[in-house]
Amino acid sequence: MTSIKDAVVLVTGGSRGLGKALVEELYARGAGKVYATARDPRTVTHAEAVPLALEVTDPDSVAAAAAQASDVTVLINNAGISLGASSFLEAPVDDIRREFETNFYGPLLVTRAFTPIIERNGGGHVLNVHSVLSWVGLAGSYSATKAALWSQTNSLRLELSSRGIGVTGLHVGYVDTDMASSVDAPKSRPNDVAALALDGVEAGAYEVLADDISRTVKAGLSGDLAALYPQLAGQTAA
Repeated sequence: MTSIKDAVVLVTGGSRGLGKALVEELYARGAGKVYATARDPRTVTHAEAVPLALEVTDPDSVAAAAAQASDVTVLINNAGISLGASSFLEAPVDDIRREFETNFYGPLLVTRAFTPIIERNGGGHVLNVHSVLSWVGLAGSYSATKAALWSQTNSLRLELSSRGIGVTGLHVGYVDTDMASSVDAPKSRPNDVAALALDGVEAGAYEVLADDISRTVKAGLSGDLAALYPQLAGQTAA
């Protein structure tokens, strides 16, 4: 288990939305230092946070961030994008690739860069921000990227356990952030999700299911697909 108190944490996408809420909650729990990354570090507004430039899809940018933040013990892979590529048949392939570069390869590059740092600093934790859409293919390539990240997290958990690094995956539905501003549906408060996520880190939880929809969908994974996809009801597989 990893204590947040006195920990040195790096949060990707830490300037707004859930990332900003995570930075705030980390300091509320007594974190020693929090690096809040953004493409433009000037957008980081938390008074105590250490702004750090990072483009998660750029290996040179990731390497530079790792060189500057060599004291990190907890990594939070929060940065992500959604370009609205909801149709695999019609969305621009470049948009699909860009979502995978940011949502799957981005966390992978950052984790690979910071694993030796966390290990060298005595071990710690990685938190990956997934989505309920990791389990439901309702958002085209965004769902696919989060499903792939979920699988990556499960593999990394096995690989990192012997190196003194725990791994937690956060699953959540709509959060009241800019990304979900156009969605007319119940949304969780970013600060509530951040608190639950860090509870999970401190408890050494493998997964955090931050809302009712995530718990319901996870429970339904062992059932018939038509329960998760009502549009399939009455159809017969070829």
